[in-house]
Amino acid sequence: QVRLVESGGGLVQAGESLRLSCVASGVIFSINTQGWYRQAPGKQRELVADITSGGTTTYVDSVKGRLTISRGDAKNTVYLQMNSLKPEDTAVYFCNLRTRTVLGDTREYWGQGTQVTVSS
Repeated sequence: QVRLVESGGGLVQAGESLRLSCVASGVIFSINTQGWYRQAPGKQRELVADITSGGTTTYVDSVKGRLTISRGDAKNTVYLQMNSLKPEDTAVYFCNLRTRTVLGDTREYWGQGTQVTVSS
């Protein structure tokens, strides 16, 4: 079973930085995408950023230029560097992993979430 463990959330002031990490463990045949989603109170979960196995990145417009997604050398780790944080970035951030099995089926996994709170 694949497990995702996130770390790095916390409470910061506006303008400060945080770095989120997500480590995947378990048997993974092939990774399609790794990404970060967030969910603020009363709102739907939204994609923040993701990165494909080929390195192509996608960002929601509201974070472009401030947040950067990257992978570790081991490829089972994904980071989200969060700079110039704003109060509207406050949310629970979830790590997401989409994989492909040896039979070609796709699988999706989620982390437990880590709270990011930005005070004004």
